[in-house]
Amino acid sequence: MSGIYIHIPFCKQACHYCDFHFSTSMAKKDAMIAALKQELVLRKDEFKGDTIATIYFGGGTPSVLTTTEINDLIATVYSNYKVNENPEITLEANPDDLSQGKIVELSQSGINRLSIGVQSFFEQDLKMMNRAHSAIEAEQSIREATKFFDNISIDLIYGISDMTDARWRQNIAKALSFGIPHISSYALTVEPKTALDSFIKKGLMKPLDDELAQIHFQTLYDVLTKAGFDCYEVSNFGKPGYYSKNNTAYWLGKKYLGIGPSAHSYDGGHRSWNIANNPKYIKAIGQGKLPSTSELLSQTDKYNEYVMTGLRTSWGISLDRIRSDFGEKYHGYITQQMQNYIAQGLLGLSKDRLMATKKGKFLVDGIASDLFMINLG
Repeated sequence: MSGIYIHIPFCKQACHYCDFHFSTSMAKKDAMIAALKQELVLRKDEFKGDTIATIYFGGGTPSVLTTTEINDLIATVYSNYKVNENPEITLEANPDDLSQGKIVELSQSGINRLSIGVQSFFEQDLKMMNRAHSAIEAEQSIREATKFFDNISIDLIYGISDMTDARWRQNIAKALSFGIPHISSYALTVEPKTALDSFIKKGLMKPLDDELAQIHFQTLYDVLTKAGFDCYEVSNFGKPGYYSKNNTAYWLGKKYLGIGPSAHSYDGGHRSWNIANNPKYIKAIGQGKLPSTSELLSQTDKYNEYVMTGLRTSWGISLDRIRSDFGEKYHGYITQQMQNYIAQGLLGLSKDRLMATKKGKFLVDGIASDLFMINLG
């Protein structure tokens, strides 16, 4: 089973914290869609024999596409790939794009899962982030979407400098009031060369506080797990049966094909990524060329990726698999490195499974990097 990710590199406006690849100009939208369809055709033999289980429209803001454009891309997948009988097809969408009419159209299309970029139900937070939607639009879009879609996820951001615990709890409570089965939640981070980075450097905004973000995460974890959600990945909480199949496949090391500018692909041995430039991408694809760079992953690369992705999930990492897939050197190294974190109560061991504890989840990226192997080949 494999997945296809389609990157839609357009947004109405730039969020202050975002460093993803996108353009706020829609001038080349038609040419881009034609190029995306052409790339799907050009690459149809890469996963020959594999069944496509998930199709994911990410970005950017995929909901700026018309339903006809979305259906054309889905149809191109179906006509060139072997697709599972009931694939999960997700559309990332912004609340301001989800009018009642658009939601009805999408419900009649191939899309069967919506991921709505709410980020916050408070106007002050949305303005600080430069989101295109209002708090009222956020609520209205979810209320309307639940009439037509069962499988809905929303995004929330925590760790905002002036966000009190009370306001964060209100955000979570509001999300839960809609009865949605999945919530993705991320700490606000400062990426280089973003507007947020500039504001903090100029003293226009307070620096972010890691301790505040950690408090917010623990609140999120406690409230959502009590409400019947599983924290199956550090940033993702789903009710049983509603985990993101697309993202789960990525964390478990399955193959995926990334279509569009800046999109990444993985075939089990190589990782590749397309150029992050819309005109150059369109031109190359038009000439029948793939504007991508590829690297062969070493044994150490694969080990490090397994540790990073595995520790972020509720499945953890298998020490037996590390021994069988990577060898005794790697097994001995991680066994030694993990002891300090187990002693601190940040990692736990159950049979052969090493997992982050509740206390360790927020710190898991730093812990994983300390378990990485360097230069063993």
